Amino acid sequence: MVSARRLISRIVYGSRYDRVHWTQRVYVRPGERLAREARWRWRLRRAPVVPLADYAARTPLGAIEEFVSCLMCGQSRQQPLFEPANGDGWSYRVVRCPSCGFLYRNPNVRPEHLGDLYATGYSGFLTGDYAANRQRRYRLTMDAFAPVFSDGRGRRLLDFGCGAGLFLELAEQRGFEAYGVDLSPDSVEQANARLTRARAYFGAPEDVPEIAEGGFDVITLWSVLAHLPRPLSDFSLFRRLLAPGGVLLVLTVNARSLLLKAYGPTWSGFTKNHLMFYSAETLRTLLSRTGFAGVSYAPHYGDAVEAGTDRLTEPLRRRLRRTIEAADGGNMMRALAFADQEAIARWGGDRRVHRLRTRAQARPVPAAD
Repeated sequence: MVSARRLISRIVYGSRYDRVHWTQRVYVRPGERLAREARWRWRLRRAPVVPLADYAARTPLGAIEEFVSCLMCGQSRQQPLFEPANGDGWSYRVVRCPSCGFLYRNPNVRPEHLGDLYATGYSGFLTGDYAANRQRRYRLTMDAFAPVFSDGRGRRLLDFGCGAGLFLELAEQRGFEAYGVDLSPDSVEQANARLTRARAYFGAPEDVPEIAEGGFDVITLWSVLAHLPRPLSDFSLFRRLLAPGGVLLVLTVNARSLLLKAYGPTWSGFTKNHLMFYSAETLRTLLSRTGFAGVSYAPHYGDAVEAGTDRLTEPLRRRLRRTIEAADGGNMMRALAFADQEAIARWGGDRRVHRLRTRAQARPVPAAD
């Protein structure tokens, strides 16, 4: 039976966009962006704001979970929004901070149990279908932030959450003195089997002397940020590990995405091991609170569009790019954070750099739609 939503879509658009991939339709169909944004604002107005104690009293708590307040601004009240789930038996709850707009899983995983999510079998996921186009995505993102990654000779790089070493392999090829860390022991084993000069380690950066000494020119987080239960502590560590003039690259799911606003709990960013969901605004809060000087963003139009392998007509491709630039920056967020003013001067180039307040200057950010 055809759903009411699909029927309305058919009446409004006919069959003109049937050959456009569903992840691209929200960006190319006329009026779609405005409709999705209006529906999102309506959802936020309707969602109740509840004290943490009331929320905890009626919400089940898993064995490795804990209830948390907003890690960006400390607000304990929250808006329950979604309950993502899938056929594999996992489910969780996503709430929104009514003060700063941060989206996060609550209850969340206790930090000491984070390794439980990756202890067994995770490398199979990283090297299966998920990995098919990983290196293409890495290259496209490195190109988007050129010349940061153009020549790694004489420069130290840390890939935090390196998985099976797919990016470290590229970093080797570009001349970096590259290191990686991961919480999946079998992934680290596979990474070291793949690598020639680079080296992956199991555990936390502070437990590996070669990494704990710092002095890194580049730190990368490829689809890692959403997995961190204590991002303030982690980013404070990253800032300490960076050398003067260093940069940190983040690729993560985008909590401002029109696809999230369109598909709600079935959004592709709500996966089993994701804990936090950032927008450009809440990422700036995180970076500001942990001592970074600035951040720049690169829109993500989709790997196929950027690689030129999509099937969109040129007018639709231009419309998609315009919508992404005007609306949400894409379903993935790509950001380059600058450790200090030296980094901005060296790598900022002609990019738009958002200068960040120091911790003492930082103020709470307004709630983002």
